[in-house]
Amino acid sequence: MPYLIDASSLIEAKERNFCFDICPGFWDWLDQHNTDGNVFSIDRVYDELSRGNDSLVMWAKQRKASFFLPVDPATITAMTQVTQWANGGNFTPRAQEEFLRGADPFLIAYALAHGHTIVTDETYVLGEKKKIKIPAACQKFNAKCMSPLEMLRAEGVRFVLAMP
Repeated sequence: MPYLIDASSLIEAKERNFCFDICPGFWDWLDQHNTDGNVFSIDRVYDELSRGNDSLVMWAKQRKASFFLPVDPATITAMTQVTQWANGGNFTPRAQEEFLRGADPFLIAYALAHGHTIVTDETYVLGEKKKIKIPAACQKFNAKCMSPLEMLRAEGVRFVLAMP
């Protein structure tokens, strides 16, 4: 099952759950499964990440050509549905504007166009109006969405302690 990882999941992984210096196995796993054609993100997520200046930016720059897929015509077609849903939903104008200028709608559209599962740390909140979250869109479009830990469990990943 191919996965698309959102920016917040990569940022959270770097800052909390899978720091580069403590859990390099997570990053190695991403690399291996990207090579195998199963784990990606999109160029819009790369654009968001590259605004920083840290180890995640360096990691992303080294993988720009292989990990971060370009938006294609099928994604642009699906983007029309995502945009109509966001603008027609019961969201505040500010929520619509913030959502549509970011990477998330493109990530959702890519997943819809290509059958990928989105990996995000965001959670669905029924009736949320002030922020459009990926799980809400996934629910609307019957797209698969899961957390990074759910992805790792689904793939049977185990990080085993190694002593220096």
